[in-house]
Amino acid sequence: MICAAHSARPRVVAHSASNSRSRAARLRTCVVRAAKTTDGPKIAIVGVTGAVGQEFLRVLKERDFPYSDMKMLASARSAGRQYDFDGQTYTVEELKEDSFNDVDIALFSAGGSISKKFAPIASDAGCTVVDNSSAFRMTEGVPLVIPEVNPEAMAGMKFGQGGIIANPNCSTIIALMAVTPLHRAANVKRMVVSTYQAASGAGQAAMEELELQTREALEGKPITMNIFPFQYAFNLFSHNAPMTDTLYNEEEMKMVKETAKIWNDKDVRITATCIRVPVMRAHAESINLEFEKDITADEALELLAAFPGVTVVNDPRENVFPTPLSASNKDNVEVGRVRKDISRDDNKGLDLFVCGDQVKKGAALNAVQVAELLL
Repeated sequence: MICAAHSARPRVVAHSASNSRSRAARLRTCVVRAAKTTDGPKIAIVGVTGAVGQEFLRVLKERDFPYSDMKMLASARSAGRQYDFDGQTYTVEELKEDSFNDVDIALFSAGGSISKKFAPIASDAGCTVVDNSSAFRMTEGVPLVIPEVNPEAMAGMKFGQGGIIANPNCSTIIALMAVTPLHRAANVKRMVVSTYQAASGAGQAAMEELELQTREALEGKPITMNIFPFQYAFNLFSHNAPMTDTLYNEEEMKMVKETAKIWNDKDVRITATCIRVPVMRAHAESINLEFEKDITADEALELLAAFPGVTVVNDPRENVFPTPLSASNKDNVEVGRVRKDISRDDNKGLDLFVCGDQVKKGAALNAVQVAELLL
């Protein structure tokens, strides 16, 4: 981890003992360490064959999530596949209305239409759902949660008691992991964000097609385009989400609306431009912030270094900053390029650059952390 101030000479941001203790206390509220146990919750993974579904399994194991039984669910087409998890082989079952009768927690990542149909059924059966789709994010009464940011939104919810909790959009999660500590200190008035989004956000098939297109382009072969209507390899293009009447696409509007809900702040002003780039699994975001109060780059770096789930990578002298590759397969979001906005005459503006693994913190890890809060 490189923690350096915005100055000609990089330095390590100091961590006081009290800061370390307070950070550890915050982390303990979000992280549960336990082995497979007879009194743990029964877990179901909905959409287990997809990129995020497979990441659910890896994250559950990495974090030693306590569970008593595991059920793997997918479409009828995928039923019968087998996956090894924690030393045992499981057979994928077809997702049906009665799939949740004996389940305490279900992690969903099978698309909005599946979530809209089956998440309420699961909840009615007493299963608590953590949903990775956009189906319920803006639904009144459904918590939209990043555990490091707003765990209070799901206060009182426990596994096995029903209910639905929504996982935010991946770009929103990655942005707010970086911006929230600064918002708490100086109150963000306006955020301008440009995202550079990886193939993983469009699923396993998009990742595979990016790899295929790269080989085809290098070999001079015709380019296979099944997922996007544009060549993806060696190219970038506006995010493929549907366009709205505002001429912002739905991905951009997710960041606007979800941030206001997560922060419980209807006054914050946000504008976003979302771009697909030929990167495999980590998103990058360029963020400009306007604050109500003065805040310096050094102060921002101190706040970021103390925030759980953030790694500061900010070495101007060596030109070392976050990259999608360095953030890939990492739990933490990387933040760097922290600097004063020189277009302003005051100290109320900062620029920063953020990278985070879309499959991990942008999806599976965040959902598992939410599930840990249910224990």
